[in-house]
Amino acid sequence: MKRAKYKRKIYLQDTPREEALQELLRNFNPERQVETIPSTQALGRVTAAPIFAKMSSPHYHASAMDGIAVKAEETFAAHEQNPVALKLNEGFVYVNTGNEIPSPYNAVIMIEYVQELDEETVEIIEPASPWQHIRPIGEDIVQEEMLFPQGHKVRPVDIGVLLASQCIEIPVMKKPVVSIIPTGDELVFPNGETPPGKLVEFNGSVMANYIHEWGGEPQLTSIVNDEPEDIKNVLLHAVDHADIVIINAGSSAGSEDYTVHIIEELGEVYTHGVATRPGKPIVLGKIKDKLVIGVPGYPVSAYLDLEWFVQPLVCDYLQVPVPKRPTLKVKLGRRIVGTMGAEDFIRMSIGHVNGEYVANPLPRAAGVTMSLVKADGMLHIPSQILGFEQGETVEVELLKPIEEISQAIVFNGSHDLTIDLLSSHLKKVNTSTKIISSHVGSMAGLMAIKKGEAHVAGVHLLDPESNTYNIPYIKRFLAGEEVVLYPFLKRQQGWFVAKGNPMGIQSIKDITDKKAQFVNRQKGAGTRILFDLLLKEAGLTSESIIGYNREMFSHLSVAAEVKVDEEAIGLGIYSAAKTMDIDFIPVSDESYDLLMTKEFYESQAGQGLVSVIQSEAFKQDVAEIGGYLVVDHPEPIYFGKD
Repeated sequence: MKRAKYKRKIYLQDTPREEALQELLRNFNPERQVETIPSTQALGRVTAAPIFAKMSSPHYHASAMDGIAVKAEETFAAHEQNPVALKLNEGFVYVNTGNEIPSPYNAVIMIEYVQELDEETVEIIEPASPWQHIRPIGEDIVQEEMLFPQGHKVRPVDIGVLLASQCIEIPVMKKPVVSIIPTGDELVFPNGETPPGKLVEFNGSVMANYIHEWGGEPQLTSIVNDEPEDIKNVLLHAVDHADIVIINAGSSAGSEDYTVHIIEELGEVYTHGVATRPGKPIVLGKIKDKLVIGVPGYPVSAYLDLEWFVQPLVCDYLQVPVPKRPTLKVKLGRRIVGTMGAEDFIRMSIGHVNGEYVANPLPRAAGVTMSLVKADGMLHIPSQILGFEQGETVEVELLKPIEEISQAIVFNGSHDLTIDLLSSHLKKVNTSTKIISSHVGSMAGLMAIKKGEAHVAGVHLLDPESNTYNIPYIKRFLAGEEVVLYPFLKRQQGWFVAKGNPMGIQSIKDITDKKAQFVNRQKGAGTRILFDLLLKEAGLTSESIIGYNREMFSHLSVAAEVKVDEEAIGLGIYSAAKTMDIDFIPVSDESYDLLMTKEFYESQAGQGLVSVIQSEAFKQDVAEIGGYLVVDHPEPIYFGKD
């Protein structure tokens, strides 16, 4: 079948985000419905009307203590020098906590202050005041009082109040039905296998869970191919059965981005593109009086657009305010540049170092889902600001609890697979401690320690003059700083080549002779310094290497590139090659060490880290990876003041 032709929309709008949202809300006129449900199933639901108590709690005068119920006026004369005796069923009755207080008794004396003379007689030496230790009718809840207003989100404790007051069923807002339509010829649902040229469809499931968390009823459809007629049919069906419709992918301006055209054809488009980075290519419109939101395929853009434009609709339907996250003032570890005329939203890693919160940006690409997984907070750069300088104090919106951020060990520097393993072992020892890591290269890690922006830095910097690792760099760049170098690992560096080494790579000269596509590490990475030294020793220049300027920020990223391209080659550690199931040709052994401030190393957290490193369980797990040897009980090397 021939696909319909639409004129490509080269330019998207730059509508201010808030302006686009307000227009969307003005055009949102849902038919809100109410349903009555058992109170025991009301957790998280929103009350559709004020809820009034049907019964008082307690609904009788109840004893608040174990003891005896008495007539208070008959005890007034009681004293140590003048004990008063009371007869069972005449002057007192026994009661337990929660028992009804029978008339004419009007006070309770705790059993500890009662002396039993015989089975029928007790003696007291203190008077009781009227209504002492008695819970009066309605002490907790009074019949007909309002328990909750309309628009209240039911919590676990609320269910107890509802049941105690005999509100067995309550009216709640019916959840708005949100249809989620994933589109794309390249998509397949996850089933354990992904053929080449296909991508796993996971955006729909993420969106469905966001909708569920916000109080909506998600309905995820089957994947729809990039056929305009198919998309039309699914959209028309969705608007007949849902309160809000989300269509994922196809919202930009590509040759097969049909969303804006189809919504325009079937209804009306309010906005195509907002002034945000990421999240710009969104489509906001209406079909048959139902709002339709077209979100981008890139995950980060999609999820942010969902939060900005769909969450307010769900909350509006339920008639509850949009929740706000807590914020935190942090010091920026790096300069961050914004986009003039557009709002920027930067995912941030946050750590508590030297008594202050320090934040660094995570990858900004709209397709990097892990940047949201790892993010501790979100930095908003308004459209009229060009950015923020390093060291500047800014406010970020927290995505994780402050307690979790405060107790994390901030790791910076060279990437290594064992750091994630180390974090896992730390969590086993202390559930409140973990490592948050930024893979920025050895030199950047070293400078992060100098600037007080990290607790630990992973470094493997080879000095070409002395042919030693790390120590010359610390002496050169951290002169006078009180730091400790903890010898951590010996690991293998070597060439990453495709399975079977089809290009026959054995040396650095082969890379140039056979015109292999080299995949490099970023400037300042220890592996890049090693490669530059190998180039120098072979009498080669960087200009002779095809792909020298193609940079990756982790060994795994380099190995992944080699795995999918037989002509690609990289330099990295054995464990990454093993993980990606590619071949590895050893080049050299190196020292991968941990650099810390003296203060952190000697702290409880620092010594806890060392203890885990030297544990047999950690060493065994590292050995199973292959290509590593944990240095056994090394002597730490101190630098700086004596």
